Amino acid sequence: MIFLLVDNLGLNSFLKQNVLIDIFMTIREAQSKVDEWIKMYGVRYFGELTNMTLLTEEVGELARVMARTYGEQSSKESDLSKNMSEEIGDILWVLICIANQTGVNLEESFLSSIEKKTKRDATRHLNNDKLKS
Repeated sequence: MIFLLVDNLGLNSFLKQNVLIDIFMTIREAQSKVDEWIKMYGVRYFGELTNMTLLTEEVGELARVMARTYGEQSSKESDLSKNMSEEIGDILWVLICIANQTGVNLEESFLSSIEKKTKRDATRHLNNDKLKS
């Protein structure tokens, strides 16, 4: 199960309209919720290239928060309203949009990714001296 991070694109209002809301949901349910929201409020999905650009923009916003939180760079006044949780939620939203519009089942692709990494890296990180300190 994943925790759905509510973003500032109106999803909060959409969720409040539903009487029963299970805040925890499967990835498949998250894909369905995003699709419902798009059909109800978004008119249609943005084009794939637009969504890829939006995903890149959102990842950049997360990078900015992380650079100011964990890095040496100080925050500007405009950075103070940004938070990591919101940026990760925005990334998840756009990623789900891309998956939906391209027919990708994120549950299947995530499980496949875990399997691939497990086979490829079964001992790689365990034997990495750099990770032992």
